[in-house]
Amino acid sequence: MTRIAIGGFQHESHSFAPLPTGWPQFLQPGGFPRLQRSATLLDALRPTSLPASGAIAEAEAAGATIAPLIWCMANPAGPVTPDAFERIAALMVAALSDALEEGPLDGVFLELHGAMVAVDFPDAEGELLRRVRAVVGPDVPIAASLDPHANKTAAMVALSDVLVPYRTYPHVDQKQTGALATRLLLDMIRTGRRPVKLFRELDFWTPLPGQCTMVAPMADVMAERARLAETMPGIIELGFCFGFPYADFAGCGMAIATYAETEAQAAEATEALARFIAAKEAEFAKGAIPAADGVAEAKRIAAGAAKPVVLADTQDNPGGGGHGDTIGLLAELIAQDAQGAVLGLINDQESAAACHAAGVGATLSLSLGGKSDGAPLPVTAVVERLTDGRFTLTGPMGKGNPADLGPAALIRVSSGVRVIVVSRKMQALDQALFTHIGVEPSAQKILALKSSVHFRAHFQPIAEQVLVVAAPGPVVADPAILPFTRLRDGLRLRPGDNRRTAGGRL
Repeated sequence: MTRIAIGGFQHESHSFAPLPTGWPQFLQPGGFPRLQRSATLLDALRPTSLPASGAIAEAEAAGATIAPLIWCMANPAGPVTPDAFERIAALMVAALSDALEEGPLDGVFLELHGAMVAVDFPDAEGELLRRVRAVVGPDVPIAASLDPHANKTAAMVALSDVLVPYRTYPHVDQKQTGALATRLLLDMIRTGRRPVKLFRELDFWTPLPGQCTMVAPMADVMAERARLAETMPGIIELGFCFGFPYADFAGCGMAIATYAETEAQAAEATEALARFIAAKEAEFAKGAIPAADGVAEAKRIAAGAAKPVVLADTQDNPGGGGHGDTIGLLAELIAQDAQGAVLGLINDQESAAACHAAGVGATLSLSLGGKSDGAPLPVTAVVERLTDGRFTLTGPMGKGNPADLGPAALIRVSSGVRVIVVSRKMQALDQALFTHIGVEPSAQKILALKSSVHFRAHFQPIAEQVLVVAAPGPVVADPAILPFTRLRDGLRLRPGDNRRTAGGRL
């Protein structure tokens, strides 16, 4: 009987984020399961929308025996600390060693992100794969799912047999991607053949708002990727990763990894997709409007709208490395007296605890948010509702995923503005963030969300209009302004800009 190991280690690392990512952040991330060891992994992940859930279902449907390893995820933030990386990598290798003690393994599936930077290992997934490969040897095939924001590297491709990124941003196909990667792994085990691999880096990158697959140009790119994969002979996987343009290391950027029956087939498909992307380069430049202008426009639209206007606070996106606690957009909502506005979320454990101590109906003074940048907002708050911050996600991206944001409060900070305050950060990608505390999103005039793109999966269908706004935060709309020093020469940091990096700087 076929026997495969299944595990995962996910993190998206922002080299310039204000706070590092340590061991505690993997133990209990907001909006995702806790760190799982071998004994609990299968039961904990089966009901989720994660890639490992798809891998488990695919393996079980094929009659394979699963050797569970470990699985963990932390919300995007600064690079992973040395102790956290070493502890988790050691747990992974130890679980793999234990699995091998129990019998031979025919293959390994790993749920990875692809944009993890550890303090001691800039290409952290490449290092993890090196360690896994060293344990299982060269003859055991390794397949992995990737987030399309992966900074895919030559080492990652060389040390694995197939890497399969999600096709969507917002990521609504995570489970399907895990299943596809596992099918390809099972095919390799059944046939005894490994595909030919071809890796190619592209010479420009694009900010996060330009990577959304729901709109052009990325929607066109992904449609062409699918067409090429389906119509060109011998293509097993045509994987395009958009890159995460906040990681300061030489592997940062967009890349293609093609898996095919022959080198010629891989080369032809890779070149065709690269040409198509290059032709769309200028279209990838997507900007954000200043928060003050966004709030004014939202008020104007909301005055005559039947559905909420959504403001995306892209530069404090917890899914990109923000701490979810900057107050620039909130201050504008208050200053402009934005009636019927609700902001989700402000990550502030201290303020949430104060609200719980005061109780529902209490009025209290808070220094709200600003714990990551030292710029809190003094407010007088009325506590409207309190929860323990535990709920299950219901939207297209996270359905079935457990969330535990710690003590949470709904507070009113002006006559027209309310805020959801939580104790652990989470990107506003699911309406359950609001409904769990008694707020119906579709009934609001203005929804202010800490997110760049993921919110669109669950909030765009109920929105009158979406406005992407720029308030202070580390996930800057134009990453080229960051003080990079380690990027590879020749990488253009703005779409359509003919200037190239020299030692990592424009």
